[in-house]
Amino acid sequence: MPIEPVVIDAHSSSKLERDLAAYPQGIIFPVDKPYKWTSSDVVRKIKYALRNYFDTKNIKIGHAGTLDPLATGLLIICVGKATKLSESLQAEKKEYIAEFTLGATTPSFDREHPIDALYPTDHITPDSLQRAVSQLKEQTEQLPPVFSAKYVNGTRSYFLARHGEEVELKPAPIKIYETELLATDGDWGLERPSYGSDAEHNTFMVKKRIASQEDNPIPLYTENSLLTPEQINALPRAVVRIECSKGTYIRSVARDFGLSLGSGAFMSALRRTASGGFRVEDAIKIHTFL
Repeated sequence: MPIEPVVIDAHSSSKLERDLAAYPQGIIFPVDKPYKWTSSDVVRKIKYALRNYFDTKNIKIGHAGTLDPLATGLLIICVGKATKLSESLQAEKKEYIAEFTLGATTPSFDREHPIDALYPTDHITPDSLQRAVSQLKEQTEQLPPVFSAKYVNGTRSYFLARHGEEVELKPAPIKIYETELLATDGDWGLERPSYGSDAEHNTFMVKKRIASQEDNPIPLYTENSLLTPEQINALPRAVVRIECSKGTYIRSVARDFGLSLGSGAFMSALRRTASGGFRVEDAIKIHTFL
């Protein structure tokens, strides 16, 4: 049998050897990525720590699947020959806990951009929420967000979108294996911006939607309406567990979730809880690394 990389997690009893040569097949560190850290931040932090620990500058390191800065949770870090497994590790099934804010949308489908439209939510019931969560499993393809890392004629889609250029993306095949409605008040311990304290989130200039009860409502807008932090925080939320394939954008799931409810929705918090055989409960906290 081939020798596999050594996995060092929060429960590992053996101390990491001081000689990198003791790990000929490399090392895998499952890490719990902190809120507002980029995946590259985590890689740089661990690379710096390992260079000092092993007393060498020649360390190959990478991660097996990016997490956005506003997301937290499982990030698999591969060191040495384990980096050759990055692609296969990325292909594994993922599990997420996502918070969807209902009754509003943003251009990026998450909290990276201001709210651009409001929608009614009074017609949403517990039964319709359960149906919408269950219907997510019927998706076989998904339209990625324009604010994504997809390439369009050799340029990242988010770069074009941020410069005001029109972006046309094609639907990509995905698989959603399991979904579960966990909460309807957003109280699930997920980290997200506090609109009352973060200056950039204190107010949003929005195009306010005039109510319509159509199945797929077309917004009618009044320009420059103000949505206060209190109004944003008062919007209803749903927390959903999702098991899905590689390449599934949970932000796009949020958009589709809102549409299926005859309203709007955006992803307001996200935590990756599993990837393949790795779970976030076993992951190393970055502040305790080495």
